[in-house]
Amino acid sequence: MESKAILNLSNLVNDDFADAVNLIYKSKGRVIITGIGKSAIIASKIVATLNSTGTPSIFMHAADAIHGDLGLILDDDVVICISKSGNTPEIKVLIPLIKRTKNKMIAITSNIDSFLGQHADYILNAFVEKEACPNNLAPTTSTTAQLVIGDALAVCLLELRGFSSTDFAKYHPGGALGKKLYLRVQDISNVNQKPKVSASTSLKNVIIEITEKMLGVTAVVENDKIIGIITDGDLRRMLTKVDDFSSLTAKDIMGANPKRINANAMAIDALDMMEAFGISQLLVEENGNYAGVVHLHDLIKEGII
Repeated sequence: MESKAILNLSNLVNDDFADAVNLIYKSKGRVIITGIGKSAIIASKIVATLNSTGTPSIFMHAADAIHGDLGLILDDDVVICISKSGNTPEIKVLIPLIKRTKNKMIAITSNIDSFLGQHADYILNAFVEKEACPNNLAPTTSTTAQLVIGDALAVCLLELRGFSSTDFAKYHPGGALGKKLYLRVQDISNVNQKPKVSASTSLKNVIIEITEKMLGVTAVVENDKIIGIITDGDLRRMLTKVDDFSSLTAKDIMGANPKRINANAMAIDALDMMEAFGISQLLVEENGNYAGVVHLHDLIKEGII
């Protein structure tokens, strides 16, 4: 029932929606979003979404507004009022007070003929035929519709502002999301040890290097340049093919032209490369020189996956 109601919202989008988006986009002030009951909770979520995508917003509870919080509204602010019926007592008291301040008001309501609909400058129609609640009482479908309209506003404004993933990272520095947007390969590889051997290193010392550095891999390096790679898998495959490996060196078993990534690349790009090539380690380069190793386990530990 909710999904059908959301699908129908696209049929209700009209010029008021576009005009409301442009109003907010061109405004020099903030967006003040208000509501009562469950609509107030939806208002808080929309505020959070707008703030995180470059549109400064503030939540104002409709009941608190008429007891002093109207002072939140500044001259250039745009007010969005959310109410399914558009006729609740608090809304009826609040609307004339907002109109008196001459701030532009956008309504998100399921009843465009309501008191709110009649007094709003722009109406975003959130009509739903019925609540998903069996008694058609608990706000379910209606609040979902309000939420979707809020997301649509945020995405349109995000597009207008040219809001990029770099901008997004500024507002989301914490958690896994933030790490995907700002964590670079060097932030991980610099913490790891840097296993390396020369082309002439004996097989015994290759095994020791891989074991001690605990990354399951070692780079084969010459004059600080990567010339090859040896992994645990290379060692196992070698043991199935060679009976006497006492004279073998790193050059004999290394893989040439290994996959590598720049130290300044994003960590999420390292993950994409590993997935694309079905590998669990990448050698890291900085200014063309060997700079370390980034391992799949590092990305898991950082919450990138």
